[in-house]
Amino acid sequence: MATAINGHEADFARIVGIVDSFGPWCLIGGLAVNCYAEQVHTRDADIVAMTSNLTPICERLRSEGFRIEERRNCIDIGGSDGDVVAQFTKYPQYQSFIGRSGEQTVMGVRCRVACLEDVAQGKLWAYAHTTRTGAKRKKDELDLIRLVTAYPRLKAMCPAELRGLIDGG
Repeated sequence: MATAINGHEADFARIVGIVDSFGPWCLIGGLAVNCYAEQVHTRDADIVAMTSNLTPICERLRSEGFRIEERRNCIDIGGSDGDVVAQFTKYPQYQSFIGRSGEQTVMGVRCRVACLEDVAQGKLWAYAHTTRTGAKRKKDELDLIRLVTAYPRLKAMCPAELRGLIDGG
């Protein structure tokens, strides 16, 4: 079972309930990694929902008191204390993850989580994204190492420099 996101378990449960009411979606990112590998604390829940549902989901979240901040490639969802609790990706390549997702329990809430290979692929895309800060790239690197440690078959998906780190060299 995946662990807390900045102590926002209640906000997470509310978001899951709202997003569920709009149809298919799934968790991606660090919280999804925690479902498959050694758990670490993560800042927020990364979510992919059907693109056509993003506007009504955000309207509903706003009406429920969440702060919505639209960015170029994502939508940040602020919780009861203003901290970002969830982030919806707008990258279209994640849409196919929804159909391959499965149900898991995350912080006591049943929700959809991207399949293992898709979680790894999403982390590889994030790791390769040159505009991410060094700290975020290092977190993506760690997430990939955690996944490969738990599922060695994923190593073949990784670029050479990451395989070198995984091998300890």
